[in-house]
Amino acid sequence: MYRSYQNINRRKSKSIKVGNVKIGDNAPISVQTMTNTLTQDIISTINQVKRIEKAGADLVRISIPDKDSSLALKTICKKINIPIIADVHFHYKRAIESAVNGAACLRINPGNIGSVDKVKEVIKAAKDNNCAIRIGVNGGSLEKKILEKYGEPNPEALVESAMYNVKVLEDNDFFNFKISVKASDVFLAISAYEILAEICNYPLHLGITEAGGRRLGSVKSSIGIGKLLLNGIGDTIRVSLSDEPEEEVKVGFDILRSLNIRNKGVKIIACPSCARQQFPVIDTVKKLEESLDDISVPLTVSIIGCVVNGPGEAAMTNIGITGGGNNTHMIYFEGKKGHRIKNKELVSYLSNLIRKKADKIIQHK
Repeated sequence: MYRSYQNINRRKSKSIKVGNVKIGDNAPISVQTMTNTLTQDIISTINQVKRIEKAGADLVRISIPDKDSSLALKTICKKINIPIIADVHFHYKRAIESAVNGAACLRINPGNIGSVDKVKEVIKAAKDNNCAIRIGVNGGSLEKKILEKYGEPNPEALVESAMYNVKVLEDNDFFNFKISVKASDVFLAISAYEILAEICNYPLHLGITEAGGRRLGSVKSSIGIGKLLLNGIGDTIRVSLSDEPEEEVKVGFDILRSLNIRNKGVKIIACPSCARQQFPVIDTVKKLEESLDDISVPLTVSIIGCVVNGPGEAAMTNIGITGGGNNTHMIYFEGKKGHRIKNKELVSYLSNLIRKKADKIIQHK
């Protein structure tokens, strides 16, 4: 039987709320990223979050390294439209201040947030301010006692850290939380998530931490996150790249689009090009991706340089083009031959067709 994401049994998880975004249960898998501005530089942070919003992110995480940053949230939260997750390390008071100043979720790392009593104070602040929590376990910052027990970060160590802190939250009657067990090693992260998925039903935030630059980081994240999603594991994702946050969002949605989980925006199916190509496929695809970046309507477009696979690919897309001889190409609509074009500037011509299609879809909603 042909396998698709719709045939996959998605893991049953509790439902939580981060601001107005539902996570877990059967909610859409959300995409998030993290700002890289100085949070206390309020204008720069707001401007970056607005770009992140435009890229389509559902959530944004903001680092809170000091009191000026936690206080800045009061202004930032009023100027943006997506929920903020306050990223707090080492100082529990920053988490409390973040909850008071508008954060919708607190990301705390059990390995460095402090004693159980300090965590309890963070829980109280989260309750008082309708704030979710993410238990953010990381292979690079496990608790000392767990590292001593296992000798090194391994899947069992990450899971033990997570479940210890789950118990702390549960014992304090707090259940609006999600969990991550990230590592920079793909196999370590996958194994930890697989174990965790078997022993609890809280929502899981997926990611391969410190994945690297745009190319390698995208590959590592696609393998790690994709493997878990294909097994029905995962409720929200972040692709961690040494790049701009908007790129993380784009790659995140590319992963979901590739698995037919969330078909947001234009999905371009294109050949790698060869000597048979009848127009510059690579250049056309690059320019089209850039020019259509603002479209959020789910559309599939096939850009095939010759007639070998062109008609077959076009049969499965909303709009398609197949290269023909003498600079004459066939345009397809919903898999059927539409019309031929000759001597057209392909990028602008195709862009206009795609935008008209997107507008029609919006009008019929």
